Amino acid sequence: MKMRKTLKKFNILAINPNKMQKLDKIDRKILDILIDNTRTPFTDIAKRLLISAGTVHVRVKKMEDLGIIKGSSLTLDYNMLGYNFIAYIGVLIDRSRRTYEIIEELKKKPYVTVAHITTGKYNIFCKIRAKGTEHAREIIFSIDDVEGVLRTETMISLEESINDKKRLMKSIFQKL
Repeated sequence: MKMRKTLKKFNILAINPNKMQKLDKIDRKILDILIDNTRTPFTDIAKRLLISAGTVHVRVKKMEDLGIIKGSSLTLDYNMLGYNFIAYIGVLIDRSRRTYEIIEELKKKPYVTVAHITTGKYNIFCKIRAKGTEHAREIIFSIDDVEGVLRTETMISLEESINDKKRLMKSIFQKL
């Protein structure tokens, strides 16, 4: 019970193994197809699995209700849109108890695309996307200006070599 309160306090979701037990072979096959392409029509999934489109709909709804599926996503080619500069920023803050206040401020900055609360040298580690070095400098300075931020350290990404959530998802569902 104490652990559950701690997880709730820090807004961390614990995986409930009972939810995973509610997935059968058909559910896993549906997920496997959706992992490859979230836009696959339910009718196509139904034809491939030899079940009705209504069954696919009901099962996807069930997985949404269980919290296993949380929406779908759109993948953009940021390079094509002119946002080809990626940097990772370690953020050191003055007091750990201000972490969530600072996260809320970072959420207001659209070019901060990811932020993690971390252990180690930094309290927060985030990823930014920018049009170039001048734009990145503006973003980094705006992070430095957040009240409670002591300093930042920036690492520039030279190349994104791996960005493949599909492999992880497939691996997780193969082990169930």
